[in-house]
Amino acid sequence: MEKIVDARGLACPQPVIQTKKALETLEPDGEVVTIVDNEVARDNVLKLARSLECETSVREQGSEYYIHIRKESIPATQLSVNPGQVLLVTSANLGRGSEELGSILMRSFFYSLGETEVLPRRVLFINSGVQLCCQGSPVLDSLLTLEQKGVEILACGTCLDYYHLKEKLCAGSVTNMYTIIEHLMAAEKVITL
Repeated sequence: MEKIVDARGLACPQPVIQTKKALETLEPDGEVVTIVDNEVARDNVLKLARSLECETSVREQGSEYYIHIRKESIPATQLSVNPGQVLLVTSANLGRGSEELGSILMRSFFYSLGETEVLPRRVLFINSGVQLCCQGSPVLDSLLTLEQKGVEILACGTCLDYYHLKEKLCAGSVTNMYTIIEHLMAAEKVITL
């Protein structure tokens, strides 16, 4: 049986995520055909397929790429939370430079994080990062998804007060600096954004 993933016009990482979801529900001897309209998306989908040890072929038609992906059996993914891993989010934007690009990258980061199999134990938000946990945040849906999957979301109360956002908190719960430090010191690995 053939599944079509029409990923034309979709921003990174959507083509990869949609292809991965299609592969996870693929019947034995089935095939996924992902259609993309740029070389970067083509290459990223091919990397995914190769990492899953799938057979691939690509057909170029005009400015579009038809990526045929086939595997006899796709391993079932298992969702797990890494108890030793903590994310520390220090800003509403990811990286330095353009704020607009930083906002796009942060949205993409949290969406992609929610689609992975291994999740951090907690995500700690400080400074302007607390804005991401509040009403109107572009990543709010992704944070709620992470919470549903067992990730603890904690926002600094002092920071929420500073930005006058305590009443607008929608994802996670309010915490204090002492608790944040405890979580950071107890973590096997801290990833700072």
